[in-house]
Amino acid sequence: MQIKILDDAASVAQRAAGLIASEAKVAIVDHGHFVFAVSGGNTPWLMLRELAGRDLAWDAIDIVQVDERIAPDGDSDRNFTHITESLREAPLGSQQIHAMPVTSVDLEAAAAQYAATLQRIAGSPPEIDLVHLGLGADGHTASLVPGDPVLEVTDRDVAITGTYQGRRRMTLTYPLLARARRIVWVVTGKEKAEALRRLWIGDPTIPAGRVRRDWALILADCPAATLLEGDRSITGNKEGTCV
Repeated sequence: MQIKILDDAASVAQRAAGLIASEAKVAIVDHGHFVFAVSGGNTPWLMLRELAGRDLAWDAIDIVQVDERIAPDGDSDRNFTHITESLREAPLGSQQIHAMPVTSVDLEAAAAQYAATLQRIAGSPPEIDLVHLGLGADGHTASLVPGDPVLEVTDRDVAITGTYQGRRRMTLTYPLLARARRIVWVVTGKEKAEALRRLWIGDPTIPAGRVRRDWALILADCPAATLLEGDRSITGNKEGTCV
């Protein structure tokens, strides 16, 4: 795992967008297609707006969701609502942004349906080119939250969680994340400092600490990196002025 520390959330979003654009170009040259999985969060919406302005072969890109709240279409709680808004300037067809089917009456069947969608666009078993992950103050990532049975799922790529912060969720699982060709963590805000410290040291007692670490890069802002001050392992990776 690598880490880059930048001044603020805007800097992180810009760097993340640049990295995603670079990875997209490499993947399209290599195998003609780029599949990108995106999580929610305020900084990622900035990241996607920045990405939307990049010169890319957009017709060769598919965007899938890392997780989604069980909520109606268009609800402000839905990550998909913000994803589509943030990418509105990108020349993407509606069929290229794949919403998790969380309005289905049968959520387990819907999770299996989304897993089939991933197989169709990313192979069997699916190998996503780049997965963007966030980090919660409690150490969760995607909707892999502390204490939820979904943490122990090993036979499905997509699963349904219990209630967390008032909503059940659909999420990608560890097996799918383990097959990703690249993982990029976007971590901003002082409230994430302890969770980031634990992620950086690979603490398996938080859900984020169980995600594969090879081919993973953390992009963090100065407030999130507060507890990494003095860590010699990040020497040379600090581009911000705070540490």
